[in-house]
Amino acid sequence: MQKRNVLNSPRLTELKKRRRKAVLNKILLSLLGLVVLFFLFSYLSRLKNLNIAEIQVIGNEIMDTGEIQATVEGEVAGKFLWLFPKGNILIYPQDSIKKTLLDKFKRIKKIDLSIEDNKTLIINVTERVAKYTWCGTEIPGVGIPQGSPTPESPTEKCFFLDEDGYIFDEAPYFSGEVYFKFFGQPVSVHNYFPQQNFNQLVSFIDMLVEMKLKPVSLYITLNNDVEIFLSKGNTAKTEPKIIFKLDADLENIGSNLKTALNTEPLKSDMNKKYSMLEYIDLRFGNKVYNKFSK
Repeated sequence: MQKRNVLNSPRLTELKKRRRKAVLNKILLSLLGLVVLFFLFSYLSRLKNLNIAEIQVIGNEIMDTGEIQATVEGEVAGKFLWLFPKGNILIYPQDSIKKTLLDKFKRIKKIDLSIEDNKTLIINVTERVAKYTWCGTEIPGVGIPQGSPTPESPTEKCFFLDEDGYIFDEAPYFSGEVYFKFFGQPVSVHNYFPQQNFNQLVSFIDMLVEMKLKPVSLYITLNNDVEIFLSKGNTAKTEPKIIFKLDADLENIGSNLKTALNTEPLKSDMNKKYSMLEYIDLRFGNKVYNKFSK
C-alpha cells in the first residue's frame, strides 16, 4: 500500500509532467527547425547562381538544336513540391530529361548531362548512324496486289536502321541502291530483329559482298524463309535472290555457297548468264540449287 502511494505521489506526478513537457518541447523545436531548414533550402535553391541559366546541345549533326533545347527547358521549368526550382543545378531532373529526350528523339543513342561554370547545362548527345533501311513488311512486287509501288517508286516509305537493327527515323526517298533494304515484320516498334540474329544476318550479307555478289535487300517471309535479293545490274529482267532458312547455320551455308560459286558449272554460268539468274537455294542441307531463266 505504501509503495503504491509513493508511485502516485504529487512529486512524482509533477516530475512525469515535466519530462513529458520537455520531450514535447524537443519535438516541437525539432519540427520547427526542420521547417526553417526546409524554407531556407527553398530560398537558397532559388538563388540565381545556383540555377541553370543556359542550355547547350553538343554532338548533334542532324537533329535540330532548338527542338532539343526547348524540350529540356520544359523539363527544368516549374518546381518540386511547389518550392524547389527544377532548374537548380544540384537537383535538376537528370533521369527525367534523359527519358524524355530518348522517347521524343529516336535518333539519340546516348545522352550525357553535365554542368559547366555552375550555370550551363550541357546536353551531349550521340546520334544513331544510318546503316540500312527498313521498308515495310512486304517487299514491293512480292506477294502483294498488282499496282502496288515498285522498289523504285517514290511512294515507298522506308525508315533508317542503325548497326544494331534499331529503327529510328523515316528515311527520305533514294533512287537506286544507296542503302541496303530490309523487309519483313519487325519484332517490336523499333527493333527489326533481335540484335544477335540481326548481326548474324549482316555478317552473312558481308560474306556475300566478299564473294563479289551485290546484295541490295533482304526479305523474311511468313514461313521464316530469308530471301536476299542481288543487284540486277543493267541487263537482268528481275532481281536474282539467295534463299535460306532463318534458323540455318549461316557460316555453314556461306561456306557451301562459296564452294559452289567456285565450282563448275555455276562458276561459268554466273559469269556468262548472270542476267538470267533467278535464284540460288540454300535451304536443303549442304546442297546448293540454282535456276537460270531460258
